[in-house]
Amino acid sequence: MAPGDHAIGRLCILRLSALGDATHVVPVIRSIQDNAPGTQITWIIGKLEHRLLSGLDGVEFIVFDKRGGWDSIKGLRQELRDRRFDVLFHMQVAARANLLSRLIRAPVRIGWDRARSRDFHHRFSRQKVAEVPFQHQVQGFLEFPRALGIDVETPRWDLPIGQQAHDWVARQLASDAPVLLISPCSSHVLRNWRAEYYAEVADFAAVEMGMQVVLSGGPSELEQNMGQEIESMMKSACINLVGKDTLEQSKAMLQRADLVISPDAGPTHIASALNTPVIGLYAPTWSKRSGPYNSLDLCVDRFEAAARKYRDAEAQELRWGSRIEQPGVMDLIQPADVIERMLAWQNR
Repeated sequence: MAPGDHAIGRLCILRLSALGDATHVVPVIRSIQDNAPGTQITWIIGKLEHRLLSGLDGVEFIVFDKRGGWDSIKGLRQELRDRRFDVLFHMQVAARANLLSRLIRAPVRIGWDRARSRDFHHRFSRQKVAEVPFQHQVQGFLEFPRALGIDVETPRWDLPIGQQAHDWVARQLASDAPVLLISPCSSHVLRNWRAEYYAEVADFAAVEMGMQVVLSGGPSELEQNMGQEIESMMKSACINLVGKDTLEQSKAMLQRADLVISPDAGPTHIASALNTPVIGLYAPTWSKRSGPYNSLDLCVDRFEAAARKYRDAEAQELRWGSRIEQPGVMDLIQPADVIERMLAWQNR
């Protein structure tokens, strides 16, 4: 069907978190804008995720504070009390989101298929997306517009970044040399690699590849300690920006970087959405499902080895989306594995 042939009217998207998954929603919005340009899009989103995507064009955001308790729920109820939508994309399976979906009035309510459902999610929608085995999350999210008959295959992001953030990035960098950005931490601690391993690959990038190394991350104690450990273990200089940037500035730095190294975490997906090459470090999770969509060939993935070691099974036998978050699982990835991917990227 040609672009512009679809009539949706008022669309509500319910996806509160997390940063990476919120990034996956953007191609859904772009597909609606491309194929049903008259659609009024409202997105109920978490506070942190809104800070990442607040400049997205053509979208009305309703921000929900996940830490606000009953006051946040009452506020959302008040906001939605006189609102009516034609379609709801119920894109989050967690129990809280399922309950919040009851506040949204829409005759067409599309949710995840039964295989990807949990916390009784399947009972909170009338229509399910197509069940596609072993599907990457980005394509899984695109099943929502497909459920409305919109034929979309290639995701489009076009994430907005403010000029002030670009100017800030330019002030941080020491030269015009290529940038390796290391975002070392996931909020899931057992997905995190060793600081000494990061230091080793960072020194290789600086000495052997002539790159300037930037460390990036949030203000949490875990992230700041990790940044300090990596910096202290490196023999070369680095630019440690952990805890020193805003989300918008971080987004601009991810775009400026020539290469990003990160475990399965939000920056992996943000960088990929900005078309920056990413070496994703995967062992507790499978890059085939949750890897950086545009850089799956660069990932160091040991999920299959982890399945055999910790689950005594082949990865394909586990439930899609299974996590193997065990102590030591990230040691299945060694610095030599990452350096090999760095050289593969350099020689493209």
